[in-house]
Amino acid sequence: MNQIENLKRDLKANFGDEKMSLVVSPVGDTVLEAPKNLIPALLRYLKEYAGFTFLMDICAVDYPDRAKRFDVVYHLFNMNEASRIRVKTQLSDGEPVESVIKIWKGADWFEREAYDMFGVHFEGHPNLRRLLTHHQFVGHPLRKDYEADQQQHCSSVEPIHFNNSAEQAGDQLDSRFVPINIGPSHPAMHGTLRVMAELDGETIIRANCEIGYLHRCFEKMAETHPYNQVIPYTDRLNYCSAPMNNVGYCKTVERLLDVTIPPRAQAMRVVLCELSRIIDHIISVGTGGLDLGALTGFFHLFTYREKVYNLFEKLCGARLTVSMTRVGGMAQDAPVGWFDDVVAFTHEMSDGIDEISRLLIDNKIFIKRTQGVCPVSAENAIAWGYTGPLLRASGVKHDLRKSNPYYGYDQFNFDIPVGSAGDIYDRYLVRIEEMRQSIKIIRQQCKNMPDGDYTIRDKNIVLPEKKDVYGNIEGLMNHFMLVIKGLRPPVGEVYDATEAANGELGFYLVSDGTGNPYRLKVRPPCFAIYQSFPEVVKGAFLADAIATVASMNVIAGELDR
Repeated sequence: MNQIENLKRDLKANFGDEKMSLVVSPVGDTVLEAPKNLIPALLRYLKEYAGFTFLMDICAVDYPDRAKRFDVVYHLFNMNEASRIRVKTQLSDGEPVESVIKIWKGADWFEREAYDMFGVHFEGHPNLRRLLTHHQFVGHPLRKDYEADQQQHCSSVEPIHFNNSAEQAGDQLDSRFVPINIGPSHPAMHGTLRVMAELDGETIIRANCEIGYLHRCFEKMAETHPYNQVIPYTDRLNYCSAPMNNVGYCKTVERLLDVTIPPRAQAMRVVLCELSRIIDHIISVGTGGLDLGALTGFFHLFTYREKVYNLFEKLCGARLTVSMTRVGGMAQDAPVGWFDDVVAFTHEMSDGIDEISRLLIDNKIFIKRTQGVCPVSAENAIAWGYTGPLLRASGVKHDLRKSNPYYGYDQFNFDIPVGSAGDIYDRYLVRIEEMRQSIKIIRQQCKNMPDGDYTIRDKNIVLPEKKDVYGNIEGLMNHFMLVIKGLRPPVGEVYDATEAANGELGFYLVSDGTGNPYRLKVRPPCFAIYQSFPEVVKGAFLADAIATVASMNVIAGELDR
């Protein structure tokens, strides 16, 4: 509270008696509401003098019955104090707010997304055009008056264009250079990413990204489904590490409900998350080698990924998209001997990581293709909103498992690997070492696995077990009422984040007390990272651009949502 009082005092000293409200919400979030004319100066002050150097997200919430229809919400993070603040302002339909792209480069796509989804205008943005929906789309799909089943199909493709930044503005192609499409129908672009480039020989003069090829309306679907039925949709965000999405979402809902899941459920989530981190990094390292021609390493790495799939299947019956968590804990307990199988896998994986290093990281061809290629400085990584392995590869030692520990991560002995150059090579070195650290965490957790229940037993949150549903009338009625009425968190809002495989996975949840989320905004790590791609590859070779996409580990499911 002293920190809040100090911030109140500083704001008053710098902004006088302007109409601002700084409060701590019931779930402990710091929320600052201010009129729109103060937003640029206020955010600049919070960045430069209050230490909130990270802009994690910008989003909007639609309240169509209000005169000031939209909340525009800025999520900031102070790495030195591991604290967050949420800045909000209200706008009428059509009323603009000044862009903050001059304060954070990473505001670019965040503001374009809010414009695309809600029609919020950001004055001064150099390229305020649609981002996730196609160029023929009419309307703004996350407004409450836009029906969830109103599909609009695209019948044409935009020509190659370059307008992603003020420096590269203008759709006119330069006759001196060769325009080229890279993707989306190309394996290196995952079948979902389109990169447009102009080449001088093999050198990229400028580039532009087009996304939205796998837009699945996650946030719109969340508004039309009960809380527990949103869980399968989270599986399909980063489908390469699905359990981490389950955990992040359920953790957010549980925080709004003000419930603590049992120690055994926490421990199971830790094991699942670290297994997921390993197989996600396997994807990144394996496809990174594949995009450089190392096919053998790719096949070899997937052997270990399949072993984790076998563990998932033994636990819940599914392999890729698992839906294993529930609000309140886990769907079921682990079968007898499952944790022994996990420990046995860590021994195999430990040897496998050494093999991976010999195949790729220590390979002279791989080193020459990645070392010193497309580096990103620590300053630029923060400005773009990098988190996770890419941020740490740029030399910034930040990991939510250490700075804001959850589920007992502060009790584990593990290190945070950090790079120095921020190049493609460092990104893979960090991921390789993170796999080793995940193995350490898994072994410690499996050695000290708590006894007890795998879920809380609150009839307003968790369905009763089948034996109770079939065996007594109280269990049957509890099941019936929870299915019909749905889980109902109190009215309020919360932002919560976990350290996913690619960085900060955050969920901003707004509840109106009904059985469905009023608004569920996901902050996926890939989104902030990929927007920097045109700047990162400028001046590099075409082949380096392919290597850069792989090192960013862009997962279209969470990028396009």
